[in-house]
Amino acid sequence: MNSHAHVPDWTLVSLRPRGQHAPLRRAAEALGAQVIGLSPWALVARHDAGTRAALAQALGADRVVFSSPAAVHAAARLQPLQAPHAGTWLAVGAGTAAALRGHGVDDVVAPTRMDSEGLLDLPALAQLQGLRAALVTAPGGRGIIASTLQARGATLQRVDVYQRRALRLPPRQLQRLRHQAGPWVLAVSSAEALALLSEQLPADLLAQLRQAHVVAASERLAALATDAGFTRVTLAAGPLPAQLAQAAHAAVTTAATS
Repeated sequence: MNSHAHVPDWTLVSLRPRGQHAPLRRAAEALGAQVIGLSPWALVARHDAGTRAALAQALGADRVVFSSPAAVHAAARLQPLQAPHAGTWLAVGAGTAAALRGHGVDDVVAPTRMDSEGLLDLPALAQLQGLRAALVTAPGGRGIIASTLQARGATLQRVDVYQRRALRLPPRQLQRLRHQAGPWVLAVSSAEALALLSEQLPADLLAQLRQAHVVAASERLAALATDAGFTRVTLAAGPLPAQLAQAAHAAVTTAATS
């Protein structure tokens, strides 16, 4: 029994990329959870000369947008990011901004609402006619950032500094989940990860997860989870590990005391 939280021990299912469960694990374990990592993908940085040259050009743009912490780290492997820059560098959220600061970039603009819509609401991206914009990212995603920057008049350069590689769900973790006592909470911070999970998960586990709690990092992800058949969806305050873990803990606490 999790006496600190006054709820039964609970399980958080993480869909973070392979090797990146630790921050969410720490946040959830501090709230009494056991964490099962089901990585449906891995992130693979690009190291080729063409990507390096494209990045060097992109970093001189008037507006440089980094889409994720992974994009920051992959870019930093290609070239140092600390050099002075004349343009405005923007991050999609606090985690991405922190990653840039960790690589020596102190002047970063980031939205309070940590998603694509929040980023695009920033004043620095409101008027882009005649400006050059760069998006440092990976293939896939909705493309709303790129399309909106272009619609606002920017000449856009997209640099994919890493890619997502789909993985087979780990059988050992699936077996562990199958025998794990509830309540379960699924943390969703990526539409692609949720889709890959739904495609691969055995029918019995998918049925159980659809009846479990889901915490979503954004309104868009909450809607996608509902559309995918998940019935107990809660919107977290944001995509940070602590925010997801706190929303998950609140969901099981409310269920246990109601």
